[in-house]
This record gives sequence, structure tokens and C-alpha cells, in this order.
Amino acid sequence: MMTWYKENGTDNPGFISRSWWTGAALFLACLNYWHATNDTTYNEQVSIGMQHQGGSGSDYIPSWAIGVGNDDQMFWGLAAITAAEYNFPNRPSGDTWLTLAEGVFNSQTAPDGKGWDTTICGGGLRWQKEMWQSGYTLKNAVSNGGFFMLAARIAWFTQKEKFATWAEKVWDWSTSVNLVNNNTWAVADSVSEGTGGPNGCSLPDHTRWTYNYGTYLSGAAYMYAYTNDTKWLNITNNLMDALFTTFFLPEHGGVITDWTCEGVGQCYKDANGPLFKGLTVSWLSDVALIIPSLRDKIIPRLQISAEGAAKSCTGDGKNLCGNRWYGGYDGQNSMENAISGSQMMSAIMVKFQDSSSKPVTTATGGNGTSDPSAGTREGTEPPQSAPITTADKAGAGILTAVFVASMIGGVVFLFFGG
Repeated sequence: MMTWYKENGTDNPGFISRSWWTGAALFLACLNYWHATNDTTYNEQVSIGMQHQGGSGSDYIPSWAIGVGNDDQMFWGLAAITAAEYNFPNRPSGDTWLTLAEGVFNSQTAPDGKGWDTTICGGGLRWQKEMWQSGYTLKNAVSNGGFFMLAARIAWFTQKEKFATWAEKVWDWSTSVNLVNNNTWAVADSVSEGTGGPNGCSLPDHTRWTYNYGTYLSGAAYMYAYTNDTKWLNITNNLMDALFTTFFLPEHGGVITDWTCEGVGQCYKDANGPLFKGLTVSWLSDVALIIPSLRDKIIPRLQISAEGAAKSCTGDGKNLCGNRWYGGYDGQNSMENAISGSQMMSAIMVKFQDSSSKPVTTATGGNGTSDPSAGTREGTEPPQSAPITTADKAGAGILTAVFVASMIGGVVFLFFGG
């Protein structure tokens, strides 16, 4: 994973042309790796890249990332709040990680027509911010579930009610349009303007993805951690049961599977799909830390998937990660698969962590310094020596999962070495 990133160049730290939000997924994997192992090897690259991609508005909408979606921006916000929760050192100058997370929150709640929108479906975030973008009419689960999670996590970190109020608002809207069905606990992919559903929305698109469930599950867990209200614990448990039932399938040995694309061998055609389950297991790991009563429910599921991923990530004798984590290496080596393989190896390390590894809040040593105006101010972007004109340009992805190798070796030994 990091071998590929180093080859990406340093003229625009943190930018990945294949898909701009992939940089956020990569840095999340690095943060989780550091948190699980205390290995600081990649910290400086992560720190520089995360701050640089924040842009002059401190909201993760830099001028060089054309066509930023609400979900793209949200993932960078999650990387920032994760850094804050893990007490990742702030840069000597520039924005704190909390500032950048709040900048994304402020941007997505601003009344500028590009964030929270009541013109269709009575609320919610559109998938895309600009009318010319494909998907602008959709209000999708990952954008809204991710915003729900971000608001809940900032509420928990800062202990400030205004963020929790927004999290509750997003949750209520999501259930009102059946993005989340709070009877069956199914999480749909999207709704849009149309007929058949409530609030002038279409009926939900019932395509299933792990990370759609994961965003709402994590958000609910952080709301419980913040409020201590059993309502949110019950929601967390119901969403977790639905996640396990839907994606940890017996026919795959109980290994987490994004079967929508994995089942037909099509994940490799998309720079996004292979990242979803890696993000989801990382969120499950954090839930096990912030709600210790759920550890015994989560860890056995992570264990089975980690064993599968360990076998998948020894491809061709070169520590290459495939896409499917069941049945051994499938030959689908890519950067995205390396990121998810790394996330899985970091997530299972929760087995060996205790309360001292729990993410922090401002009440337990977290840095609460921030700029409340982040995401609402204008600025001038620094010049780029080699500007890139698109955020989602497709590119080749035959990559080497170097930094995962040492972890995999250790985990394989733990699992299979006696």
C-alpha cells in the first residue's frame, strides 16, 4: 500500500488520482495501523498529506479535487476525527485535526445548497454537490450515514450537544425515508426524488454494501458513548446483528463479504468497492473499544475474517492482497485490496488491546483546540507544481502491499503457528 503511495509523487501530498477519497481511506488505514502497533514509520507522510488535502477552507474541498461528493468529503472528515480520537500529533503549524473535522461538519450543514438539503425528500445530503455531477439527484446512505457518524463522533470527542443534535436529526431523517428501516434494520443504498416512498422520495434502492451498514452502526455506537442512552445501544445492537446476518455469510465461512460485487468477481473494476469492508471492520474495532460490553460479540467475527484475509493476502508468495477473503488468494491484487487487508489486520489487534487503547475525548486527554469558522471561510489555495485536473481519473492499479506484510506475518503466526 505505502509502496504505491510513495510512487504517487509528493507534489500534491495525499492526492490519489485514481479516486480522490481513496487518499482518506489510505490514511485511515495508516492511522489504524499506528494505533494498533505504535509503529510511527508512516506518520509524517500521513500528517503532511491529511493537512494538505484540507485545502485553504479547512474543509477538505481543495481546488484541485474536481467534483467532490459529500461522501468523498465526509471520508476525509472521518480521517481527521480519527486522528483526533487517537491523539495523533497535530502539525507544528496549521489546522488541528479537530478543526478539519469540524470544517467538514460546518460545510455539510451550511445553507449553500451543497450540504443538507430540504428541497427533495424533506432533508438529507445529496450524493454529489454540483448539479452537473452524475448522482446529484440521489440521497445515498453512505453520505448521510457518514455524516451521522461524523456528527456523533465530534459530539463524543468535544462533549458538545450541537453535534449530537445534528446526529439525531440525520438519524431521524434516514429512518423517515427508509434509508434505514428501523423494523428490519436493513440499510438501503439510496433514495431520490420520486414516488412510492415517504417525503416525496422514491422507494429505496436495496443494493447492499457493508459500509452503508457500518456508517450508521458506528454513529449509533458513538451516540450511545456520548449519551449513555440505551436507545442508542439497542440501535447499535440491531444494526450489528443486521450487518453480521447480511455480510458474514456461512457459505463464505463467516468471512465478511461485499457480495454485491465479490460474488460476480467485479469489484476490481471499481476503485471504490474493494475499500468498503476494510472500513467496516475498522469501525467495528473502534466500537469494541468504546463499548466494551460488545467486545465478545465483535471479536469472534473479526477473528474469522482476519484468518481469511491473512490467507488472501499471501498471494503469489509476495504478500499480495486479493479482493475476496475466502478461498485464498484470488489474483485480484490492487492498492484498494491492500488498504482493506491492512485495515483487517489492524482491526483484529483489538483482541490484544485494553481500555488504554480506547479513543480519547477532550475529557480524557484529547486536544480540543479548533477554529469554529473552519469550512465557512474563503481562502487562496497554494500553487501546485503539477496540478491534476480530475479527482476521479481511472488509473492502473497493480500494486504491492509492502507495509501490510509484516503485520500479516505476525497475525498468520498467531493464527496458524500454534
